[in-house]
Amino acid sequence: MAETPPPPAGKSLTSGHDAVDRAVEIAIRISLLALWISLCFAIMRPFLAPLAWGIIIAIAVHPGYQALLSLAGNRRITASVLFILIALLVLIVPIVMLSGTLVQGAESLARGFEAGKLIIPPAPDLTYIPLVGPDIEDFWKTASSNLEDALRMIEPQLRMLGEWALGFAKDAGMSILHFIFAIFIAAVFLAKSEEAGNLVHSIALRLAGSHGFRFAQLSRAVVRSVFRGILGVAMIQATLAGLGMLAAGVPAAGLWALIGLVLSTIQLGVFPVMVPAAIYLFYTASTTTAVLFLIWTLFVGTIDNILKPILLGQGISVPMPVIFIGAIGGFIGQGIIGLFVGAVVLVLGYELLLAWLSEERPEAATGTDLKAGAGPNLNEKPAP
Repeated sequence: MAETPPPPAGKSLTSGHDAVDRAVEIAIRISLLALWISLCFAIMRPFLAPLAWGIIIAIAVHPGYQALLSLAGNRRITASVLFILIALLVLIVPIVMLSGTLVQGAESLARGFEAGKLIIPPAPDLTYIPLVGPDIEDFWKTASSNLEDALRMIEPQLRMLGEWALGFAKDAGMSILHFIFAIFIAAVFLAKSEEAGNLVHSIALRLAGSHGFRFAQLSRAVVRSVFRGILGVAMIQATLAGLGMLAAGVPAAGLWALIGLVLSTIQLGVFPVMVPAAIYLFYTASTTTAVLFLIWTLFVGTIDNILKPILLGQGISVPMPVIFIGAIGGFIGQGIIGLFVGAVVLVLGYELLLAWLSEERPEAATGTDLKAGAGPNLNEKPAP
């Protein structure tokens, strides 16, 4: 048998050089692509948070935008302008109320302190509280007899609290600016909702093939579900808590409502805010007011147990614990924006896992056929 002659040495050397050239060219292209993506990310980085919020707001309010669109005679620009006005009104009115209650509370506190009319009620017996009870009672007694000495005792803590409050105010101001910018971005997305939907479906089709359309629909449903079931319920609880404290005469009701909104968003509820307010009313207000506020506290603090199961999983076949765990885990890792990102990521991962498990693999099909008797007859003799 004749052996195949080896290729010429020159041709092998040329092929080796071509492979090296192609590898170098691919490496240069990948490096340039990575550099271009990095530059685009650096340019877009200041706008990523408002852009993400704009997308979330546009997805969440799209059903309401359709109602505005019908009222505006299918004029998208008019409907978008109406959406901007309504959204800014919803955002600005609570901010004005919050700042008003804060200013009034700070002014009344300062006037009462300067005039010596700021009266601290006598301390109750707190010795039954382990570890911290006696210290709290001693400080309370000092504050009720001489408030200046009590404030001087906690001066370092007050300084730290002031620094934290300044940082919080700065972050809150930036967040408000981001939300205003996001409202305008959402209005643009809503005005171009058909084009944006086609673009999203095209990207999903390229990424996930035949499952892309279903995953895009599922992501949209998850964002709306989280918006209703977590942020929506938190806003309802915070609003009701703020109105109750405002009606009962609790100082700085707007600030406590904001803190209640944050606590309710992270699933701690409004009880940590409303229960101390109820105790304060039992010491300073009439018994009727305190009792009515306590009943209101129980109602507002437990209403999420009814609303959340209804709103969180509405219109989605995914189990509610998957959405809830994804939202809370995302919030712990990425803040409020993580509520939506975490929920979408975990739900899509859950769906991908189910799709992978439901795929019919060749070995599984073979085993099924053998159990059903569809396989070859082992007793049959092979044909000659």
